Amino acid sequence: MLCLAATVVLVGSQLADKPAVAAVAKLVASSSFLAVALTSGALRSNYGRILLGGLVLSGFGDMFLLGRGEALFLAGLMSFLLAHVAYVVAFAYHGLNDKWSIAAVLPIAAISIVVSIWLTPHLPEPMVVPVRAYTLVISLMVITAFGARGAGGPLLIPFGAVLFYLSDLSVASLQFTSPEFPTYVWGLPFYYTGQLMLASSVRYAKPKNR
Repeated sequence: MLCLAATVVLVGSQLADKPAVAAVAKLVASSSFLAVALTSGALRSNYGRILLGGLVLSGFGDMFLLGRGEALFLAGLMSFLLAHVAYVVAFAYHGLNDKWSIAAVLPIAAISIVVSIWLTPHLPEPMVVPVRAYTLVISLMVITAFGARGAGGPLLIPFGAVLFYLSDLSVASLQFTSPEFPTYVWGLPFYYTGQLMLASSVRYAKPKNR
């Protein structure tokens, strides 16, 4: 509840152009999903510990994105990329169902190709490779999330992964395409809800590899 309340304050303060309030609200929201993971037992399994590592990296990404400029955005991008790698490893430790993973490949790949076609004309040259690498990794994260669900994982895993994926689209749109509508209005709630779901999945997951 604290995380969701902070998210509401975060969105409102950004709309009102109150960066100091937004920074505090973002740090509170990010700290909250870390607390959810810890109180859900993240330290008691390999799945939980690796997932917690991804959440910590996400927290660093949130801090980097408090700043302005391409360098800080790139630092945030790398933090989130490593977070998604951690999630992929966590889902693999949980155990994956091959049929579920393969079934997710085609739709996720199709969506990611469309996203890449949409974004590429708007990307500065130095950002093309990092953004494409990021798109590949986050796509793999969603695919393995469905694989983990097929192996008995809770619905929180694929739901959280999909919401995280969608929230990244809002960040990309805001950063590179300058939309008239502030996409963080829906992107931030998607992001924090997704992170809460992934953090909470530790409580209900029964990983094959403890």
